[in-house]
Order: sequence, then structure tokens, then C-alpha cells
Amino acid sequence: MPSAHDMPAQSVSPLQPLPTHPRFVSLEGGEGAGKSTVLDALRQRLQRAGHEVVSTREPGGTPLAEQIRGLLLNVAADGRALHEKPAAETELLLMFAARAQHVRETIQPALARGAWVISDRFTDSSYAYQGAGRGLDTGLIATLERDVVGLRPGLTVLLDLGVAIGRERTRGRDLYPDRIERERDDFFERVRRAFLDRAAAEPERIRVVDASRPLEAVVAAAVAELERAMQRAEAA
Repeated sequence: MPSAHDMPAQSVSPLQPLPTHPRFVSLEGGEGAGKSTVLDALRQRLQRAGHEVVSTREPGGTPLAEQIRGLLLNVAADGRALHEKPAAETELLLMFAARAQHVRETIQPALARGAWVISDRFTDSSYAYQGAGRGLDTGLIATLERDVVGLRPGLTVLLDLGVAIGRERTRGRDLYPDRIERERDDFFERVRRAFLDRAAAEPERIRVVDASRPLEAVVAAAVAELERAMQRAEAA
């Protein structure tokens, strides 16, 4: 029997870029950046133009994915932890389990019928939180993204905000912060840096908006990015 050294080398195809969808928009950024307000403004702008809009979130977006969200955030109504702290790898796989369900049950059907989809977070968050934040291999995340998700937004609006400012804005917002919100500042600094690095690597898709400005200016900048995406979608 020939040894492995005697066998002909098999060619390995390079990874192809994931397809993006022009009517799929995601919002990213740290806590206190104003994602909920911006998402509502984007939704209203699209509706004024006569479009159906599906607003959704991650983790979540379907009944099953929302149950996974509860496992991930791990906080009861009285502030108690519901279970032991998940390992970083467990957190990542649960995120992608929720995302797979979200894509197949909510995002893909909406895009197929011609709707716009706006998601509060998508896979860029896994690169930032589980990759940079938890220190997991981004190669593993890329493999999961390719094999489990298979799709990227045509536009990602990154609401960039300093960690200290975000902490101040969210102080007292939740009586019982969830497991991720309780992380230390250095965790969120790594997350922010990863988001900005991804934006630098994909400047056409990921558009950075300075979220330290007054909320009206942040909303206006995000809507302007959406309007450019609307023009691209019409031309596609």
C-alpha cells in the first residue's frame, strides 16, 4: 500500500468570498451606541420608500434562536445566573446555531420575497466578541461563517463609540446586566478594535459612523449610508 508521501497531492481550492445581499443591512457597535434608535430610523426610511422591512436581532430572530439567546445571556429576571458560565467555544457554537436558524427561517425567506432585512448584529459580532474578545481562532469563525451562514450583509453600519462613553451611557439602564455586559473594559476594547479592523479591511461594506456625536447626527449619517445602499440595490 502506498504511503501518504507517495500519494498525489490534492489541489485545495482557495476560499471564495461570501456573497453579499444588497437588501440585507446589519448594525454593529458596542453598548450605548444607539443601535436601537438607528435601526428604527432605517426601518422608517425604507417604509417611506414603499419597501417591506423585516427588523430582527442576534442572537435571536426566531423562536428557537431566542431560546438560544437566553442560554447565552444567562440572566434570570431576579439577576441570578441560569446555569454555569459557558466555555468560549460553547458560546461561539451557540451563536452560530442561533444564526443558522435565523438565516434559514427569517433572513433568507424575507430576502427571497423582495423585503429588506435590518439586523441588530450579525456575523461581524462573532469575529469581534468571540474572536477578539474571547481569543478564539478567527479561522474557525470563518469556516463556520462559510459553511453554516453563507451570506453577508450588503451594508454594515458600524456605530463606533469609545468604551468609557458607552459605559457612561448605559449606566443604570438594566437592573441586571447580562453575562456579556458584565465583561471588563479590556474585553470591550478588544471588541472595538476588531470591529474597526474589519471596517478597514472591508470599507465598501462596513461603513463607520462616529456614534459619540449627538444622536440626531448619528441617525442622519446612518440614513445617508442606507440611501446609498438603496441606490445600489435598485441598480443591481
